[in-house]
Amino acid sequence: MEFTSAASVEEATALLVEYGTAAQILAGGTDVMLQQARGEISAGVLIHIGRIPGLVGITGNGSVRIGPLTTHRSLARSRLVLMTAPALAEAAATVGGWQTQAVGTIGGNVCNASPAADTAAPLLVAGASFELTGPRGTRTVVGDSFFIGRRQTARATDEILTAIVLPHHPERTGDAYLKVGRRSAMEVAVVGLAARLTLDVDGTVEGARIAACSVAPTPMRIAEAEEILQGSRMESEAIAAAGEALTRAVSPIDDARATAAYRTRVLPGLLARALGVAAARAERGVG
Repeated sequence: MEFTSAASVEEATALLVEYGTAAQILAGGTDVMLQQARGEISAGVLIHIGRIPGLVGITGNGSVRIGPLTTHRSLARSRLVLMTAPALAEAAATVGGWQTQAVGTIGGNVCNASPAADTAAPLLVAGASFELTGPRGTRTVVGDSFFIGRRQTARATDEILTAIVLPHHPERTGDAYLKVGRRSAMEVAVVGLAARLTLDVDGTVEGARIAACSVAPTPMRIAEAEEILQGSRMESEAIAAAGEALTRAVSPIDDARATAAYRTRVLPGLLARALGVAAARAERGVG
């Protein structure tokens, strides 16, 4: 296996063109090196992008722009993220242990496209878009179209992720991310769920977004549950109906971490808790 380090986006994409399917992008390496060791991937050449300027950091000017090399630790501690998308900060704080959070990147987490990727659900409810750059220029893929299969994204093999952009959200909007695992730390999600609500001054739900991970081949929005909550005032009946719609929409599997039946059973309660936190934050104007 060869190793090379790109100094610019242009050099990285040129290397991807040169090596084709034998190439594997390396950022923090917390996923790639494990997958290589397990034989899940077989890269002929690793293209390190950690030295490319402009791919790290969090900036805000209406929207929030996140560089793909931004670490989970930076996301979890960012005041801007905590104020505008606390669900994302919460998710980043649950990705592995502190060692993983210190070197693992949000770009690696989403491009790895695990069905259990913690940051994916908060990005989906935030309406994130993904900026991809390759030999043909730069294009933007909206979040709902980015995850297309298990460990598959809309990124072409000669493109790299250059930014994740969270749009400006209305006032009285709040979100939350909750995760079920077998232990409190360093655990891949058995189920992860993000909820975002925008409330009118009288408490009516003007907008609802629900997304889940580890319950389908890809992280997914749950449109049926969102539609039930839209226009409600968070009545118990509406929350229960949304929970039922959520369980109908998912397609979990049995694996070493949990059964499909268990994943389905915990979803309604997890949704109710997430909605409660999101509503409280919307009332306070946080996130």
